Order: sequence, then C-alpha cells, then structure tokens
Amino acid sequence: MQRRSALKSLAVTFGGLVSLPAWASSWTPDSVGPVSLVSFDEETLLGEIVETFIPETSTPGAKSLKVHQFALRMIKDCYGESAQTTLQQGLALTETTAQQAYSKAFAACDAPQRLDVLSRMVASTDPAGKPFVDLAKRLTIQGYTNSEYYLVNVQKFTMAPGFYHGCVPVSKLAVNGTK
Repeated sequence: MQRRSALKSLAVTFGGLVSLPAWASSWTPDSVGPVSLVSFDEETLLGEIVETFIPETSTPGAKSLKVHQFALRMIKDCYGESAQTTLQQGLALTETTAQQAYSKAFAACDAPQRLDVLSRMVASTDPAGKPFVDLAKRLTIQGYTNSEYYLVNVQKFTMAPGFYHGCVPVSKLAVNGTK
C-alpha cells in the first residue's frame, strides 16, 4: 500500500518536472514568442516599466533584452487569472498615477519621475498598486538574470565546461616512455 502511494507521488513529481517551462531559463526573445495577453500599447508601457527597473547603461537594459515579453509569457502561462488581473489593473494605474503626478504619460517621464511614479504606486492605498510593482519587479529580475545575454556574458555560463584539445604536440621524452 505504501509502495503504491510512493509510486503515485513519484509519478506526480516527475510529471510536474517535465511540465515546467523549458524556455524559462536561458531564454531568448525568439524562444518566448508573441504573447497576446495585453494590447500593443500596454506591452509598450510594460517595456518602459521594466526599463525603469533595469535601465540600459554600458550593458543592455531590460527593455532591449525584451524582458517585458518574458514577463508577459510568464504571467500568461505560469500565473493564475488573479495575476493577469493585477497586470491589467497595474498598467492602468501606472498611467493614471503618471498623469496625476506629472501630467504626462509614464513613457514621457524621465527616470527619476518614473521611479517616483512606481514608489507612489507602492505607497498608495489602491489594492493593485503594490502587488503590480512587486510582480513586475520580480519578473524583471528573473527574466534579466535568466536571459541568454546575462548567462553568457555576465555569468560566463558554458554549456559543457572544460576544453578538448585534440591536437597537442607530444614531447620526445613522453614518446620514448622515459622522463
């Protein structure tokens, strides 16, 4: 009886591991593909929000690595309907907060103004403000640190560590078998 339940648990665990999204690590924008969760304008706004969290410097920013597409894919495939609602409400709240604070769209604000808008959302009493900023920040960091650019250029990840040198000159002493 215990062996049967242990086998069931093992099968469920194995099935869960197999169903994990393989694209979530070392992803590229091509592997994520198009996501039709939000409108084009909302996707652009999310791109500006992730760029606020990780701006472009001498290294590419989150927007140029298309982390916002990663976040959309994660919310669509891995999160529940409540996260999708939080995303929709948070994007609308971002624009509303930017309009109230600076009388312009979030995308037209400069970096300190954008940070201020996001800080106001965290401190606001709106139930969608803080969860949206936390969700966007978490997915931005996850997407950036799991991107192919970050893993290859920053973490120096190599698929198969070690090197094979197939053509190495052999010294005469080693050929004769004496040292």
